[in-house]
Amino acid sequence: MIDTPPATRNTHPAIVFEDVVKRFPGNPRPAVAGVSLSVPEGHLVVLLGPSGCGKTTLLRLVNRLIEHDSGTILVGGRDNTSVPPTELRRGIGYVIQSVGLFPHMRVENNIAVVPRLLGWDSARISRRTVELLTLVGLPPAEYRRRYPSQLSGGQQQRVGLARAMAADPAIMLMDEPFAAIDNITRRRLQDELIRIQRTVRKTTLFVTHDVEEALRLADEIVVMNEGHVVQYDTPLHILTAPADAFVNELVGADDVLRRLSLLTVGPVMLPPAPVPPTLPALAPTDDLRAALAEFLRTGVDTLPVHNDNGDLVGRLTLDVIRALTQPVPAATAAHPGA
Repeated sequence: MIDTPPATRNTHPAIVFEDVVKRFPGNPRPAVAGVSLSVPEGHLVVLLGPSGCGKTTLLRLVNRLIEHDSGTILVGGRDNTSVPPTELRRGIGYVIQSVGLFPHMRVENNIAVVPRLLGWDSARISRRTVELLTLVGLPPAEYRRRYPSQLSGGQQQRVGLARAMAADPAIMLMDEPFAAIDNITRRRLQDELIRIQRTVRKTTLFVTHDVEEALRLADEIVVMNEGHVVQYDTPLHILTAPADAFVNELVGADDVLRRLSLLTVGPVMLPPAPVPPTLPALAPTDDLRAALAEFLRTGVDTLPVHNDNGDLVGRLTLDVIRALTQPVPAATAAHPGA
């Protein structure tokens, strides 16, 4: 059975794994052990788990950097083994931790690599370069003629993201792209990715072992352990209804304050309703710990939620936060057999 989160079961799949297995010589346990799941079109799906759980292997099977041993992987409805690897990869953006920019090429030429291979003319490439540098927050007039050595690590990562998006691929693969960057820059790049994803809605598979990063970025999360998918669900359900003790421990679901700091207002807000105009407004991206502090400060039980334009888009109640602070189900509170 193909696993999909409940809210996405009527969404067209962009990537489908059907009973996919990958073994490496000398390792008795499969790196990927019969994985079946569907990645919805336009969603950012995070592969989360400890080192060695199979998440990076699963990612690299998509663009055939690694070949699977059995099962089927459909990319855009086509068996990925039916497409020559070079052709397949030109249609899939790929961003890695080390960036991999060509040091002898200027930024604009790094971004142009795949479009040139696809035969784009110079004017089209130039327009696309300007568009993408603007999208990733690097003013083209200032950055397009620079070399990678003239950029900070965070700026290089932005150029790597622009390069991966250059030919407008339907699918993006991102393998721990922010792991080697300091925490402040990493947070800014996460914000940038969230903003870009709101704008372009690319189907994205994103590998990380960082729980906070996964919960912050993902539409849905695939939790993996020892080559298996343990839970595939929304960040809200991962935190409030972990499938088993492994997931519970991984995300720290029993820590109430941590749970509130990792959940945002948007997924749990209620439909808009009239509230006193003097009340302070929350934003959909505010975390629930900050929202709770606002409830305690104001002494009210309902706060409005406004978007970036100042429009009323919902409301949050104290009862919603109370419900989210309840203990996780007893079945996940201890390791099996404990």
